[in-house]
Amino acid sequence: MSLPSQLRKVSDTVWELPITYQKGMLVPARIIASEGLLARMDDGVFAQIANVACLPGVVKYVYCMPDGHWGYGFPIGGVAAMDPATGVISPGGIGFDINCGMRLVLTNLTEEEVRPRLPELVDYLFARIPTGVGCTGFVRCSRTEFRKVLEQGSRWALGKGYAWPEDLEMTEEGGCFAGADADACSDKAIERGYDQIGTLGSGNHYCEVQVARPENVFDREKAAAFGITIPNQVVIMFHCGSRGFGHQVATDYLQTFLRVMTPKYGISVHDRELACAPFRSPEGEAYFSAMKCAVNMGFVNRQVILHRLREVFSQIFHRSPEELGMGMIYDVAHNTAKLETHLVDGATRELLVHRKGATRSFGPGQEGIPERYRDSGQPVIIGGSMETGSYLLAGQATANTTFFTTAHGSGRTMSRHQAKKMIKGQKLLSDMEQRGIYVRTASYGGLAEEAGFAYKNIDEVATATELAGLSKRVVKLVPIGNIKG
Repeated sequence: MSLPSQLRKVSDTVWELPITYQKGMLVPARIIASEGLLARMDDGVFAQIANVACLPGVVKYVYCMPDGHWGYGFPIGGVAAMDPATGVISPGGIGFDINCGMRLVLTNLTEEEVRPRLPELVDYLFARIPTGVGCTGFVRCSRTEFRKVLEQGSRWALGKGYAWPEDLEMTEEGGCFAGADADACSDKAIERGYDQIGTLGSGNHYCEVQVARPENVFDREKAAAFGITIPNQVVIMFHCGSRGFGHQVATDYLQTFLRVMTPKYGISVHDRELACAPFRSPEGEAYFSAMKCAVNMGFVNRQVILHRLREVFSQIFHRSPEELGMGMIYDVAHNTAKLETHLVDGATRELLVHRKGATRSFGPGQEGIPERYRDSGQPVIIGGSMETGSYLLAGQATANTTFFTTAHGSGRTMSRHQAKKMIKGQKLLSDMEQRGIYVRTASYGGLAEEAGFAYKNIDEVATATELAGLSKRVVKLVPIGNIKG
């Protein structure tokens, strides 16, 4: 591919498309990437980020993170902040899997202790945590009770015995976006979600046993602040979201916005996938309330999975979860929109920040992160492919340039269809096992879709976020066991 001729270099990690790049752009579009990552960015990213820069009420810049690639409406890795009074809210800027997010859990076990029992452990995790398309959870929840889940988030899980009190403190926004209203959600959305609590699902969702090896620790002080203090310490990372419920919320309101966007509000967009409504409109506020329900569903989903994880580890290693040190490092959301206060051109402003495949990255001392992390900055989790590893990073004060946002993963470089054409799932599973990574999957085809070569180099992505001042590398986490849908 060839880069747009108008793309200009701002710094070694910032590249800008000016407002003259496309008719209707209200602000410049910036891509955060190393030169190598930029050269391999797909063409769709430039077109999509320029389209986003045309949305009403957009402020300062729109961004694409280093893991960016083509998505629905916004690119994956797209970030845009809107003035709530004049701007819009767009499901395409949030995603279908609302609050797809990452949770990282500590243990005081070492790789040497876990290796001999790894197949047994992974097999039991696979048996106890539902995976795959259409899977249902073990939590028996009526549709009426599910509405409480949507409005209460992790507080509901705590009340039902699925959480420790400190879990809520270690979850973004305490595990609940305030203002969620289940009445803003369709019966179809409720029907799709009420029996999916505690499930991984499919696609790029996984639960992974990982090791923090000494040679992969970049900042020992911050690692210790996050609870990583033992050589070859074992941690568990998992990635999932709001399942069919969030997908239906997005689908419902995209259809609503397409009906009212132009006839009622006179808004036109370059791409119908950017269907939107004024944030302060009845339709915009209803979607925001429904989106918060899906966010809360995502938090509860991950919380119930953590409950199951603790049970499994306790049974395999014959110690209580407390004795195994199975506290949370953090739970970070991506695929959200949030009202936040940011400094823009010297003035403090309330903004509606869309993060599509992008993660919050608050720096040291900021409000909204746990007290224990005030000196280190917010833990940031960037998930890699199941073959290569993932990163734990720390938010930086210099991330204010991107509304305190960083990358969320390594980012795809090819379609799932292409990946399946290049390798068979059975062969990939065998190859990984030979390299010391024991995997169980609900679908060999789904496994092939997630092969490491289908993703960008996670080391390059994490390094680019650090060089750009968005998040600082703390430790790389290497996979040894994985369950997938």
